[in-house]
Amino acid sequence: MDTFHRRKWLLLLITIVWRKLDLVNGLKCYCNSDSPSCPNSTCETDGFCYASTTLENGIQKYSYHCIELKSLIPIEHPFSCSTTRTRNESVVIECCKSHDMCNRDLRLEIHKKPAEPGTSATAWQVVPWLMGLMVLGVCAAISFWWAKRSGKVKERGSRPLYPAEESLCETRHPITATIRDMIELTTSGSGSGLPLLVQRSIARQIQLVDIIGKGRFGEVWRGRWRGENVAVKIFSSREECSWFREAEIYQTVMLRHENILGFIAADNKDNGTWTQLWLITDYHENGSLFDFLTSRTIDSNTLIKMSLSIATGLAHLHMDIVGTKGKPAIAHRDLKSKNILVKSNLTCVIGDLGLAVRHNVASDSVDVPSTNRVGTKRYMAPEVLDESMDSRQFDPYKRSDVYSFGLVLWEMARRCGVMPDEYQPPYYDCVPPDPSLDDMRRVVCLEKRRPNVPNRWHSDIVLSAISKVMKECWYQNPAARLTALRIKKTLANIATADHIKL
Repeated sequence: MDTFHRRKWLLLLITIVWRKLDLVNGLKCYCNSDSPSCPNSTCETDGFCYASTTLENGIQKYSYHCIELKSLIPIEHPFSCSTTRTRNESVVIECCKSHDMCNRDLRLEIHKKPAEPGTSATAWQVVPWLMGLMVLGVCAAISFWWAKRSGKVKERGSRPLYPAEESLCETRHPITATIRDMIELTTSGSGSGLPLLVQRSIARQIQLVDIIGKGRFGEVWRGRWRGENVAVKIFSSREECSWFREAEIYQTVMLRHENILGFIAADNKDNGTWTQLWLITDYHENGSLFDFLTSRTIDSNTLIKMSLSIATGLAHLHMDIVGTKGKPAIAHRDLKSKNILVKSNLTCVIGDLGLAVRHNVASDSVDVPSTNRVGTKRYMAPEVLDESMDSRQFDPYKRSDVYSFGLVLWEMARRCGVMPDEYQPPYYDCVPPDPSLDDMRRVVCLEKRRPNVPNRWHSDIVLSAISKVMKECWYQNPAARLTALRIKKTLANIATADHIKL
């Protein structure tokens, strides 16, 4: 073989090897995050390089990283690479895959819309616009009259010219500004959460910021997704059953409600050492009701507002909605101040549904989670403590929730009034800080004690009314307790009678 042909074959071999190495290594992108997946400001992906600019407190923040191919939803026009129409003054996004590090030179700038003309605009600036609008109006009126006269309006009706293409585009390319917009667009009013693929895509784009809580299940972090705060509950691998159960309950049809913690997504992520189980929900900066009451006191208006919002959320959980897209009745089983979050408007949402049970109406049975976790001993109802509750029926679970709600009312009422008491948990004066089942059984079942009601409550109209409600929640006989719906109506009547603005 002569020298020319040897060089030709060698060049071909080098090209093939180079292409294979390129396929193995994937697309290299510039990234500026602190995560382990971004060593030396470089990441590799089989998808796109990503660049974005967000406006936070008037300062532009630039972010660069990789997006995996499996996270591109839909693949032909991924929403994670689209700048939204409604927030294009605060977020600009662009993706590329033309060459390695192609996103490094993408320095996207946010341009504010020009200010609207003020009162100082001169007549020669305004008149042309008015004349143009008048001409357009006359043309539109003539067109409508002509179409109506020729009968075309009747023939076409109100349908678009290309209905199939329009609906397809709306489905494939949802342009949304926030997570809430995405939920409203994709759930079709069923209230059962986002599609699983969208959930996974969101979860893989969240950046963890700081830890905001710890529990027996794992940790809770504040995360960021496209400039929005979200709460990320990270379960340990030992709590997989709890993670799966809570995600399953949150995606129950028609569960979404303003007083139930808003569910966003669930996903499992491999951090290189072990598998993390993520549950992503709305973030509330005030934290739990326990944290709120520990550091702050409340007035009568806030007490009624908080109590009514919790009762409304509990009533929605307990209610079964009949229909093809109906909602089964759900009991919480671990209602306490640490599992209730305070919104910015000082109303509350109920969270932590990992122990919840559902009522199967068709078979009149109870769907109990397969987990070894039990509720919090301090908040357990007497029939749960002495194991006399019929766990095969659903109503006893609801009555147990009502007992726990009565204790939460007591916690809130202590922090209300002119001279509020310091925060204390229920039965703080009867049992140790971490009581055992025997401690609680002795106090609640044998001695039949309940939290002390201070004398000062009797001289306050609101506190006196609230104390009556809480006493009707913690009767020893479960059948004598109020229902969640009756509590909601009673609290609403108290608010109306005292002219409290909710």
